[in-house]
Amino acid sequence: MASSYSLSSLIFLLLFVVFPACCTSRRVHEHRKAQTGFHVTLKHVDSGKNLTKFERIQRGVKRGQHRLQRLSALASPDNSQVEAPVHPGTGEFLMNLAIGTPPEAFSAIIDTGSDLIWTQCKPCTQCYDQPTPIFDPTKSSSFSKNPCKSQLCDALPSSSCGSDGCEYFYQYGDYSMTEGILATETFTFGDSDDKRVSVPKIGFGCGNDNEGDGFNQASGLVGLGRGPLSLVSQLNEPKFSYCLTSIENSKTSALFLGSLASQNSTTKGTTTPLLKNPSQPSFYYLSLEGISVGDTRLPIEKSTFELGDDGSGGLIIDSGTTISYIDGNAFAKLKKEFISQVKLDVNDSGSSGLDLCFTLPSDKADVEIPKLVFHFNGADLDLPGENYIVADSSSGLLCLAMGSSGNTGMSIFGNVQQQNFLVIHDLVKETLSFVPTQCDRFSLT
Repeated sequence: MASSYSLSSLIFLLLFVVFPACCTSRRVHEHRKAQTGFHVTLKHVDSGKNLTKFERIQRGVKRGQHRLQRLSALASPDNSQVEAPVHPGTGEFLMNLAIGTPPEAFSAIIDTGSDLIWTQCKPCTQCYDQPTPIFDPTKSSSFSKNPCKSQLCDALPSSSCGSDGCEYFYQYGDYSMTEGILATETFTFGDSDDKRVSVPKIGFGCGNDNEGDGFNQASGLVGLGRGPLSLVSQLNEPKFSYCLTSIENSKTSALFLGSLASQNSTTKGTTTPLLKNPSQPSFYYLSLEGISVGDTRLPIEKSTFELGDDGSGGLIIDSGTTISYIDGNAFAKLKKEFISQVKLDVNDSGSSGLDLCFTLPSDKADVEIPKLVFHFNGADLDLPGENYIVADSSSGLLCLAMGSSGNTGMSIFGNVQQQNFLVIHDLVKETLSFVPTQCDRFSLT
């Protein structure tokens, strides 16, 4: 059955969402506070900018296409031939945290597609302009260089042993990179004085040579992937979750770690297994078995979204990609069915940067939009209309907020489709849950 949205509502629909065992031995009392859990506010990289909704989606789609290319290259069978490991790159959300003793505040990009935590450090041989002062390790009493013979150093994809101990090199797919020494430091998380949590001996990259255009909005990056260097792995927490708000209300989103990860859910959600790819252990893979548009189950071979024995294909859930991208053949069937069910003229101008748009009639009050359901293993996710339809009155367009990944084989479930769900990663049970949630109730703005 089709879902109905009034035209006046559609023009305000979302265009773009602004929106892991521990590596080092650590005494129980040193990270007991982290185990109680904490809440971190997330801000989208484009929030606060004087942009129209259409401009926001164009910027998001551009970033998403670049990230798709990087992610697909990583998961291809030929990736083993790459000399230096390459990581997907910048994400879409920023978190505030502090580093050192006494703590120095800074903002960092969060990225569920990579692992390393890093910030720019003095002395800098090559550093980009950042919004906060560059961290000076000589002014922190808790800073410690990491020795070459350590588990954290061994976990690095590319490292060497120098006079300062373990030296790292981390490269991203857009040719951005960070290079420096691996160290440990106290990190402080939380949004208010009474709820802040300080965790000692977190391994991070102290970058003295950092290059690239994608990092200017932040002072570093926090990896939330499944690998041993990520924040969730180092905290040794069994769960984490995030709740991404709609861009239209300009509210902040939220990240929860530890015990807070699932206690915020008040309604029943759907749960599906998390899959592992030995070739790309940092990514969170889901088993997508099919897609329905309206009452029609698309004629897509189940093997289309399967993870190959060689590490190719599959579908990852990624907070750092704006819209979802699915296998080219599957998307062609999705597009055809939407055209069949949406009784509007197709707009082929390409002005939106999206793969499927319709022309909004000026004399029509209501537009019938078919429902969209993703059939995951054990979980049918019925998406709200605003999670896949975007409309713009000034350009007279109504578009599908999804795209084709071409012939790359990899598919990505992006953050537009995740908005207003509490997305719970249970790393012990190896499951992922989608719980319908009004995410702006966690917002501090």
